[in-house]
Amino acid sequence: MNNQQLKDLINELVKQPNESEWVEFKHNFHSAEEIGQTISALSNGACIHNQKYGYLIFGIEDKSHLIKGTDFKGKRHKKGNEDLEHWLLTRLNPRIDFEIFDFAYDEFRELSIFIIPSAKNQPVEFFHKAYIRVNSITRSLNEFPEKQAKIWKKESIAFEKEISKKNLSPADILRYLSSETYFDLMQIPQPSSIEGVLDKFLEEGLIVKDKATYAITKLGAILFAKNLKDFENVDRKSIRVIVYKGKNKVETEREQIGVKGYAIGFSGLLDWVNSQLPANEEIGRALRTESRMYPEIAIRELVANALIHQDLTEKGFPMIEIFSDRIEISNPGTPLVKPDRFIDAYLSRNDKLADLMRRLGFCEEKGSGLDKVIFYNEIYQLPPINVIVAENRTRVTVYSYKTLNNLDKMEKVRACYQHACLKYVSNEKMTNQSLRERFKIEDHNYSIASRIIRDCIEEGLIKEDNPENKSRKFASYIPFWA
Repeated sequence: MNNQQLKDLINELVKQPNESEWVEFKHNFHSAEEIGQTISALSNGACIHNQKYGYLIFGIEDKSHLIKGTDFKGKRHKKGNEDLEHWLLTRLNPRIDFEIFDFAYDEFRELSIFIIPSAKNQPVEFFHKAYIRVNSITRSLNEFPEKQAKIWKKESIAFEKEISKKNLSPADILRYLSSETYFDLMQIPQPSSIEGVLDKFLEEGLIVKDKATYAITKLGAILFAKNLKDFENVDRKSIRVIVYKGKNKVETEREQIGVKGYAIGFSGLLDWVNSQLPANEEIGRALRTESRMYPEIAIRELVANALIHQDLTEKGFPMIEIFSDRIEISNPGTPLVKPDRFIDAYLSRNDKLADLMRRLGFCEEKGSGLDKVIFYNEIYQLPPINVIVAENRTRVTVYSYKTLNNLDKMEKVRACYQHACLKYVSNEKMTNQSLRERFKIEDHNYSIASRIIRDCIEEGLIKEDNPENKSRKFASYIPFWA
């Protein structure tokens, strides 16, 4: 924070009618131990009162809130031979990322302020003991079990709402985030004033205002960062694309790591991915053309879903791996919906991210993405997609073309099940004829389709729509969950 931002913050805090569980004023320094206990108390108090930060300010009289100044320099003070800041940090559990600012309020008065993040998921302890402020006295949190329970029961803040970069000016917001991208994709005119832009960003939850400054949320950073490296806590979520030479990972041909927020870099990412995918060459009457081996719409949906449904709290990053015979799209975390229900069920752990990605035009409405993937997969006569959940990671694989004879039994069964799901969500029913059309099986070879349907029933993936119907010729089938 710069000097003016700190002065504005002080001016806001001294307007408080009294000290509170999350704000404390002190004229001068007493002891390092007292500061440690106060940091614990203010962090816990901020949590209980839904404040992002607690504040400990030296140089202000606690009763009158008069700004008198202090000789104490929190940033430079020593505890023995150790910096006070480091001494405090190593004795707090968990080690919260508090900040100390020593600054001149004016030419006559110096102040020192500790900005302390709210406790999250558990009380903050100092020397293995948690504290709380009661009126103007610091007490043991154990004496107030109802307050302690509030901290433990407090729902953790969603990743999207967490702060990625704080203490920013309006100009800083436009320096770090691409407002042009937001308004272009939303297809609405950009406000002529910076205040109008900030108001829209506040409404979307891309930024928040805290007293006299602004902060960029992780949602704002992950979508609209001009450079993700400016945000250390979301940079690890940059998407990576690796192109391998053959069917395995022995030899890497090239690799790309995304440097922009998802919304800024999405179109460029897809263009680059599609340029790396193999194409089939077609010779027309007048010219030679290339057609993609994989449907671009399907790849777009799967990449968007990998970004949206990843577990943002898990280590790891979204990844696209391109082999000579397949493309694998994966993301950290296990899905909230069973893979065999992806086509009809919808549940996202990142609701705000998903909502914005849909409104920005990057993916389909809720629950209508995978049906498009399967639809185009069938048009391109590709094997069924495969979803594997292993090692806390979800991977979707799209395979290059194979003839029916080259599909193994389980690939045929999986294709049959996905076809039945697609028909059902399209308000239709799978039949022997529709499955023959999916596999391009000649009509007189209907028994081949019948065998695949029988195998799929035996696996428990589909069932007869009307078990009372004795005619195999007019039988129809639905997914097991229908």
